[in-house]
Amino acid sequence: QVQLVESGGGLVQPGGSLRLSCVVSGFLDVRAVGWFRQAPGKERADVSCISLVDAFTHYADSVKGRFTISRDNAENTVFLQMDNLEPEDTAGYSCAAAPFGASYSCSSGYGMPYWGKGTRVIVSS
Repeated sequence: QVQLVESGGGLVQPGGSLRLSCVVSGFLDVRAVGWFRQAPGKERADVSCISLVDAFTHYADSVKGRFTISRDNAENTVFLQMDNLEPEDTAGYSCAAAPFGASYSCSSGYGMPYWGKGTRVIVSS
């Protein structure tokens, strides 16, 4: 059974940093992993995405220059380094996996049927 587990969320002051982790386990050849977030009262939005087979990465405009996505294929883990956090970054952050054999979208989450339960990030003074 495929399982994604996020960690690293918490409470941080504006301007601070957090590093989220997404560990993927189970019998699955993963093609890409994406991070998405949902703030209270708002729809889910894409944050960042990384291919596990080439150098492709994607960032939402709202996080470009502040967030960095990376991977450790040996540990089946994708990281999201979040710097210069803003109150608008407050949300539940979830990772999702796209398997080989199908197309996917980093923007919408299409083709990413496997999701973690999420980790909460609160940016507040």
